[in-house]
Amino acid sequence: MVAIKVHGSPFSTATMRVLASLYEKDIDFEFIPVDMSKGEHKQEPFISRNPFGQVPAFEDGDLKLFESRAITNYIVLQYGEKGTQLFYPDAKKQAISFLWAEVEAHQFDPASSKLIFELTFKPMFGMTTDQSVVEENEAKLVKVLDVYEENLSKSKYLAGECFTLADLHHLPNLHYLTKIPSAKKLFESRPHVNAWISDITSRPTWSKVAAMSNQAL
Repeated sequence: MVAIKVHGSPFSTATMRVLASLYEKDIDFEFIPVDMSKGEHKQEPFISRNPFGQVPAFEDGDLKLFESRAITNYIVLQYGEKGTQLFYPDAKKQAISFLWAEVEAHQFDPASSKLIFELTFKPMFGMTTDQSVVEENEAKLVKVLDVYEENLSKSKYLAGECFTLADLHHLPNLHYLTKIPSAKKLFESRPHVNAWISDITSRPTWSKVAAMSNQAL
């Protein structure tokens, strides 16, 4: 019996973040779909797993977690010997990884998530895109990407020469952004950012997550 269970939606960026870490660590798990279109994430039994009604929820035996970044950090700590390391044993190097993981959560994710909602999910569900929101968040994303371009001119990955959670956490939003022409132009105009995106999105483990998402849409 598989101890790890992930309750979520394959097109949810937060769920994708957890799945990517499990594949990178080469860990067996059971994926339990939550149909958000039917509001299952706001109802029992899911709401008992995450009282905020957001996917994913995670179980590892008697341990129950929610919040995708907390889950990925647990996976890396608990299963450090398996698969891709995803962290630095050296405290100073790992501090840099923590820093860029925070940048992803507080700078990259807010702007990119709003763009994805306006330019991908709103059209998908027959809603009208708010162009003012698009312009505001494209401007925010530009500032973030300029910082990334400078940093990635000095190292292969955000926190040095190794692929870590700081990079992995970007993958779900990049999955959608690279399909948006205006966002793709922002990446392509920054050669170091573009090379980094090409590298991390071509990982075989990420291809498995992307395939799950594409099949669900």
